[in-house]
Amino acid sequence: MTVIAGMVTAVICVIVAILILVEVRGSETESKRSQATAAALRISYEMRRGPVRGDLDAPDGVVVQVMDENRTVIAGTPGPSLDGPPIAHFHPSQAQVYSTRDVCSSVELPGCAWVIGFRVYHPTGDWFVYAAAPTVPWYVSPGLTMLLVSVSLLVTLLACLRAWGTVDQTLAPVDAIRRELAEITALQSGRRVTVPENRDELRRLAEAANATLDRLDSALERQRSFTSDASHDLRSPIAAARTQIEEALLYPDEVDWPRTARAVLQSLERLQAIVTDLLQLARLDAAAWKDVETIDLGALVTIEVARSDRTKRIVPHLQEGVTVRGDRLRLVRLFTNLLDNAERHAESQVDVTVRRSDGHAILEVQDDGAGIAKEHRDVVFQRFARLEASKSRDPGGTGLGLPIAREIARLHGGTLTIEDSERGARFVLCIPRNVPGRPSQGS
Repeated sequence: MTVIAGMVTAVICVIVAILILVEVRGSETESKRSQATAAALRISYEMRRGPVRGDLDAPDGVVVQVMDENRTVIAGTPGPSLDGPPIAHFHPSQAQVYSTRDVCSSVELPGCAWVIGFRVYHPTGDWFVYAAAPTVPWYVSPGLTMLLVSVSLLVTLLACLRAWGTVDQTLAPVDAIRRELAEITALQSGRRVTVPENRDELRRLAEAANATLDRLDSALERQRSFTSDASHDLRSPIAAARTQIEEALLYPDEVDWPRTARAVLQSLERLQAIVTDLLQLARLDAAAWKDVETIDLGALVTIEVARSDRTKRIVPHLQEGVTVRGDRLRLVRLFTNLLDNAERHAESQVDVTVRRSDGHAILEVQDDGAGIAKEHRDVVFQRFARLEASKSRDPGGTGLGLPIAREIARLHGGTLTIEDSERGARFVLCIPRNVPGRPSQGS
């Protein structure tokens, strides 16, 4: 930023200096030419009053010559112009009183000069008066050039210093935020960066950083809770199997080994179910999608209901042509999890509805059981969370079926909620229909 500010200031100073030089050179040139013209007119007036010979007075830098009808120099300013040849070889025509030229070949003039010539009537013939003003160089004068260069350098230096100070002052809060973020670790996850008082971009940056830290803290808390719950649920079947085997080994002759094996097998089956669900959640968290395709929800429900035997009556209410874009295997897992949960709590019947609504595909699974109280509707979607009714109906459950179903819905850009119903629990899946591209990966 400092370099850019310095370059911009330097360019502006160069442009301003050029404009000043052009303006001063124009004014100086006009002044010199006016002096030369005035000197020539004065000499012409004096020639009308009497003969003019010898030295002539003229402003500094202006050269004047008078030539008779024979083109002989008879008067001029002191120096080469009086003793030397003519300073110009052009002559005003008889139809014109004066004429001007830019002369650079005259040895009497240092460098180039602007020359004006007047034709003056004389009884012996027409005489000529010439006045020359030196051409002003592009830099006007060394003093002016040095002044402009010095001022430009000074202004550029001041602009760089000002930009440096402004940028340093502006970025100080950013550096403070960077240091605070670098100090925040998993052991200090509750810490937040300082929010500046001014309502500007830096304040929004700090607020965004704090919001990100809030989400990270929530994720860390969920991870800690998940790890704790997973450890507890994994430890229970392992401890049960270990206890059964240890008791059997204490009295090997008195143990019913087939019965003990079946009990241990039940613990292993529960352990296997938990591990399988944990792997499924890990895959969902990694968002390792397979091929995305267009899926007809009605056909999916029909196939899955016909594929497995159910203990309760399944009543489908399917609208045709309700399609979504997604992963077929994961949507099948979502539906079977909802169907298994509904079958576990239903008295006799489970209603499955597929319909479209305002650009969304709706899948409803409703049982005719006792239902779920409003205060528990969010609890059942927490990992390893199990209500008392669920524990009594399915002691071997893992508490991961509904969280897996909601995660699949989220990754497809949809929602899975529990809505009000006259009887039982009504799970409602809402997914956008035929969204191009792959499903949403979440945040």
